[in-house]
Parts: sequence; C-alpha cells; structure tokens
Amino acid sequence: MDELLRNPLNNWLQNNEARIKEAKYSFYLVTKSPLTVAGIAIVVAMFLIAAFADIIATYPSFTDMSQRLLPPGSIHFFGTDDMGRDLFSRVIHGSRISLSIGSVSVTLAALIGINVGLLSGYFGGKLDEFIMRIADVFLAIPTLILAILIMTTIGPSLYNAMIAIAITLWPRYSRVTRGVVLSLREQLFVEAARAVSATNRRIIFRHILPNCVAPITVQGSLDYGESILMAAALGFLGLGVQPPTPEWGVLISSGRFFLPIWWWYASFPGIFIVIAVLGFNLLGDGLRDILDPRLRR
Repeated sequence: MDELLRNPLNNWLQNNEARIKEAKYSFYLVTKSPLTVAGIAIVVAMFLIAAFADIIATYPSFTDMSQRLLPPGSIHFFGTDDMGRDLFSRVIHGSRISLSIGSVSVTLAALIGINVGLLSGYFGGKLDEFIMRIADVFLAIPTLILAILIMTTIGPSLYNAMIAIAITLWPRYSRVTRGVVLSLREQLFVEAARAVSATNRRIIFRHILPNCVAPITVQGSLDYGESILMAAALGFLGLGVQPPTPEWGVLISSGRFFLPIWWWYASFPGIFIVIAVLGFNLLGDGLRDILDPRLRR
C-alpha cells in the first residue's frame, strides 16, 4: 500500500522538479531580502486587521460628548474624536474601507487595462495607435488631479471613488500588457499555435496572457498602495468617502481642525496610511526582484 502511494508522489515530484526548484529559489530570494519580508508582514497584518476588525475593535464606537477629545490611554488607545467616539475602533474599521477601495479599484483597472493591452499589442496597426493615444492622454494628467476631475463630475461616494481611481490606473496595465504581447506575438510557440489553426482568442488567452502575470502582479502591488493614498486624498478633500464613514482620509480631514493640541485625532489615521502604503511598496519591490528574470540572475 505504501509503495502504491509512494509511486504517484515520486512521479509528481519528477514531473514538477523544475517548478519545485523555482519555488525554492523564489522563497530563498524572499527570505534574503529583509525589506521584502517586512512588506509581506505589513500587508498580511493589514488584511488580518481588516478581516478581524470586529474582534480587534471591541470598544463600541458611539457618540458620547462627555468623552470628546480624550487623549490616548488605557481605555481609548488612540484617544477619542470630537464626537466622543473611540478613535482606535474607527481607525481599525477604516482599514476595511481603505483595503476594499484598493482591491476593487486595482482589480477594475487591471481588468480594463489587460484586455485593452492584449488587443492593442496582438493586433497592432491602427487599433494599437488609437488605444495607445487614448492611454497617453490619461497618462499625461496627474492621477490625483484626474481622479478629482472625475469625482467632481460623478459625485462623491465610496463606489464612485473606486471607479475614479480605476479609471486613472488602467493605462498602466495596458502599457505593461502591450509591451509583453509585442515581445511574444512573433515567438515560435505563438507561430506554432497559428500553424495548428488556433484561434486568436485561444492564442491570446491561453498562450500569451499567462506570460503577462508576473509584470501585472508587480504593477498591481505597487498600485494598491497608491490607490489607498488616492482614496485618502479624495476623502480629505471631501470628494471621496463621506462622513461619518471612518475612512482614513476622512478621519484626517476631520482631525486637521484640532491640530496641534489634539494631535492624536489626525495622527493615528495618517500613521496607518503611511504603514499601509509602505508595506505595499516594499512588497511590490520584492515581487519585482523575484519575478523579473533579469533581476534573478
């Protein structure tokens, strides 16, 4: 019985020997870089905080004017705001909102940009020129300014902020995807697929798209932190998430009126923004070092 179980396992190990070695080397590269490990730890911690926010933030966040603007202490770890609400609970729950904005906006931007980049790079010609000129227009405008213009048009709300950020980010994914497609569309494996009468759809999504995963993943991890920062900026300006939703930018906007005496009101949400953005940037740099073949040598 043990021999029967051992044979399939040995066969699997032999068939996937190259992948196993690649995974081991990737793990080695991760552990070799303290900054990458720090980025992974920060990102994992942020997602755990968001997932278990109801358990972590045990103090009820209700209005109590007798408790307004209390300094950080053993009961209110981050103090209270101008309405007497526990700031620690609001910051912890705000992590859900900020990470949700990052997840949705980056996913939407990637879905738009990847499909546009695949079509542009594979078919080329006038279609490529048309799409890339549109992307150039978006890239010519600073992302925050473009997001502000979009929000003033469609109105401030949580979902509109996600859409606005996604619109500002999609050209990056189209550029990255197009560059990979241009380098692959004349390769032998693509020519072989054409020789056996594979459809364009199959060639694009079965043979070319998997090779775009690595650079897109790196771009997404870097954009995740930027989307959190943009959402906070929009909330600070009153164009994104609206009060009383405890989004980090909204909390800073409310707390700025009480600086510098009641410093904790704006400081703790700002610290969480810095940590989250730093974590995703470190993760993105680490993924680039791991997934880029030129940097692995």
